[in-house]
Amino acid sequence: MTRIGFIRHGSTAWNKERRAQGNSNIPLDEEGLLQARKLAERISQEKWDVIYSSDLSRARQTAEIIGEKLQHIPLHLDERLREVSGGQIEGTTESERISKWGSSWRELDLGIEKVDSVIKRGRPLIEEIITKHHSKNILIVSHGGFIQCLLSDLVPHLKQEQSLRNTSLTKILHKENGWECELFNCSIHLNE
Repeated sequence: MTRIGFIRHGSTAWNKERRAQGNSNIPLDEEGLLQARKLAERISQEKWDVIYSSDLSRARQTAEIIGEKLQHIPLHLDERLREVSGGQIEGTTESERISKWGSSWRELDLGIEKVDSVIKRGRPLIEEIITKHHSKNILIVSHGGFIQCLLSDLVPHLKQEQSLRNTSLTKILHKENGWECELFNCSIHLNE
């Protein structure tokens, strides 16, 4: 049985400002670094074999902190794990978008990556990873939008009623009949 642990990166200044990040290369803030260390401590008691991460700095930093704690497991950066591209809205807040494009801005073509495009780049990568690391435990550090799009494809019956929290862990298992969610959007490490 192959297990994937999806991790959303730690917090950034733009998360706090509620700015669309997309493919903008925003680093973790101090809280994000602390969140990543807390998650690393939590999962250091578990068995993980390899880490894959988006190459954007907020995910890469989160993955590096985890990798340091877990020791001796390989870390692979892959741009296919990047966040959903925000097109023209990257770097803006909701009020800035309304001011610039009006309250119906979501109906405009502003270059935002479509869900099917995210799945088209993400699904083959997941297949590649599980083929290469069959029956292993794989961590994937990525971004909220990307992870939620992929989960909607891999585990369509999963109810995703809330956004993924920073450094939340979601575990899915690959079985003969498909994927099953074992843990969703868990951030208990942040309560300690």
